[in-house]
Amino acid sequence: MSEKTYNVLFLCTGNSARSIMAECILTRLGSGKFRAFSAGSHPKGSLHPETVELLKRLNHDTSGLRSKSWDEFAAPGAPEMDFVFTVCDNAAGEVCPVWPGQPMTAHWGVPDPVAIEDEGAARGLKLADIYRMLNNRIGVFTNLRIDALDRLSLKKRLDDIGKPPA
Repeated sequence: MSEKTYNVLFLCTGNSARSIMAECILTRLGSGKFRAFSAGSHPKGSLHPETVELLKRLNHDTSGLRSKSWDEFAAPGAPEMDFVFTVCDNAAGEVCPVWPGQPMTAHWGVPDPVAIEDEGAARGLKLADIYRMLNNRIGVFTNLRIDALDRLSLKKRLDDIGKPPA
């Protein structure tokens, strides 16, 4: 018997950095169990160059990545999502489209790499820290026994993943 492959959509406003990172991380960590997608409410149309460079240095495949609208995933014929996670506070506060299939949702906000004001090594460290936060959260998510949790318990676990450490 084959296990279900879950579709996961990561949302951000510009779909140029955080949601792109999350898509790459889940593609790696969730291979075979999850299919990762990303989108934005107001996509920039291009990817944040430093984010792409970091992903390449970490051996992520960036060849198919692009900044796209979340409308693509609410349109007829789009893959039906099982999970939708916002990774920026702006997108979490916006009215999202109605997602076919009523996926589980949670907010896993992290700082915006585009807004980093530091220069040089400090800038690189902050970008790497954002990657680390997403990698940790997605790692916890991929290790959940989704099939063993009822919907309410799963929702609580998903919400807890996004909470900052105490």
